[in-house]
Amino acid sequence: MKKIFQTLLYIALIGVFGYTLYYLYQKNQEKPFTYLTDTATTADIVKKTVATGSVIPRKEVLIKSQVSGIIDKLYFEPGEKIEKGALLAKIRIIPDMVNLNNAENRVNRSKISYDNAKIEFDRMKKLFDEKVVSNAEFLPVSTALKNAQEELNAAENNLALIKEGASKNSGQETNTLVRSTSSGLILDIPVKEGNQVIESNTFNEGTTIATIADINDMIFEGKVDESEVGKIKEGMEIELTIGAIDQARIKATLEYISPKGVEENGAIQFQIRAAVAKNDSLTIRAGYSATADIVLDKRTQVLAVSEAYLQFDDGKPFVEIETGNQQFEKRFITTGLSDGINIEVLSGLTLEDKIKTGKTQIVE
Repeated sequence: MKKIFQTLLYIALIGVFGYTLYYLYQKNQEKPFTYLTDTATTADIVKKTVATGSVIPRKEVLIKSQVSGIIDKLYFEPGEKIEKGALLAKIRIIPDMVNLNNAENRVNRSKISYDNAKIEFDRMKKLFDEKVVSNAEFLPVSTALKNAQEELNAAENNLALIKEGASKNSGQETNTLVRSTSSGLILDIPVKEGNQVIESNTFNEGTTIATIADINDMIFEGKVDESEVGKIKEGMEIELTIGAIDQARIKATLEYISPKGVEENGAIQFQIRAAVAKNDSLTIRAGYSATADIVLDKRTQVLAVSEAYLQFDDGKPFVEIETGNQQFEKRFITTGLSDGINIEVLSGLTLEDKIKTGKTQIVE
């Protein structure tokens, strides 16, 4: 009984071992496959480089305050259109106490001088009318009165300017009324009513009351790497893609390339500028980020093939053409412009030729 059990055990082990060998043999057998083929196509080949940047107005004007004070009234809001000369804001002047005190003292002194000159003039005028004094004696007194009158007017005007920002004679608050110096769209008003502003002078650029721009004249500003800047030139066609506007391709024309590069993150970048074509169907807002495709070269409706199908022999490109059922021969071709995916074929290939792609398909 024991021998029968051992015999059966040996047979089972031999069976398992044999099955394992058979399984491994079958697994190592390669399944038959065929090479997939493709044909050349007629396509547009566009070689381009990419620049990133933003769309901004060509002309952007910052309206500054000419006097220091408090914003008393704002007449517009961002997003509104404005004409040149329109009233933007009114400023209430907070005079400097030292200057105000000096101006008031000057007015008081001028009044005293004027009153004295007027008394002397009236006395001499009476004597002149009675022909007691000559014209030569009367003329200096008359001139002194006129000078005193002018000094008083100047002192009063200076006091009015310090207190109200307008001279007494003009009758207009010219400095306290901020007016637009350009027509366009108000992009930003960074101040609010009640904010303090500083005047624009030699030592200070002043507080910006509003930013105004002509949104009908927009430009693209971006940067190109030094490896690509030598391939572009003014007048080239550009296609802009704006992230905020889905599937929109906006035309632009390259008009400026910076003669000097700047270093950014270890790479030299050159600034470029392009004029954006006007498009009434799209609303382009200032500051939109954009990507510019600069067309370096272009071929329209030419014979093209995928670059992945190309092989090289001693630097010469060739493809494998099917001559029979899964039979291929090497054929050298002449290539032209490439966009990195497809490449132009100048000679050596037709639309009917079946090209070996290098991909395979298992035959079940």
